[in-house]
Amino acid sequence: MQISVELTLTPLKNDFEPPIKAFIKHLRESDFTVLENPLSTQIYGEFNALMNFLTPAIESVFNQEDAVVLQMKLIKGDRSSYVPSF
Repeated sequence: MQISVELTLTPLKNDFEPPIKAFIKHLRESDFTVLENPLSTQIYGEFNALMNFLTPAIESVFNQEDAVVLQMKLIKGDRSSYVPSF
């Protein structure tokens, strides 16, 4: 089953950009489709493969940061080619 995942990483510190950039770069290095905008990053792929990739990536960020929030939305289906029709 294909899924779409929206991620918003929020380190709770003044110097918040480096961990966000490192996390996004790690996502980009994967074989998954990754799309970015100023508010979040979307990644698309097969459910098991994508979750097996994301779990250690999230754990790594959580281990490196003292205080961090990760907002994640999971949507069934690959929405990477969505174009608004209105």
